[in-house]
Amino acid sequence: MLEIGKNKIITVQDIPITVSVGDVDDFICITDMAAARTDGSRASDVIKNWIRNRSTLEYLGTWKQMYNPNFKVVEFDHFKKQAGLPLFTLSVLDWVESTDAIGMYVKKGSFTRVSM
Repeated sequence: MLEIGKNKIITVQDIPITVSVGDVDDFICITDMAAARTDGSRASDVIKNWIRNRSTLEYLGTWKQMYNPNFKVVEFDHFKKQAGLPLFTLSVLDWVESTDAIGMYVKKGSFTRVSM
């Protein structure tokens, strides 16, 4: 494991994955995982397709309702009803801001990084 500032780099199947080290929790960079699945410029598309999936939203919504007392269930229900429809789009930033989700964050830089 390589340490860079408050980040660590782990290697999974020869793919470097950033782990942001926090005071209480660590966050795994799903952008790094998505970039390994396709070329790096399409990582955001992979993540957008993942988060707009009905199964993903149901899982995230269930987890958030169990562990986040500030989770906005009404906003979640709005996203859940639209999940799977052809014109439905959702970004991680929209999800976090609309539902007061915890456990995910978006860090903008030379490219957007999404961590869980």
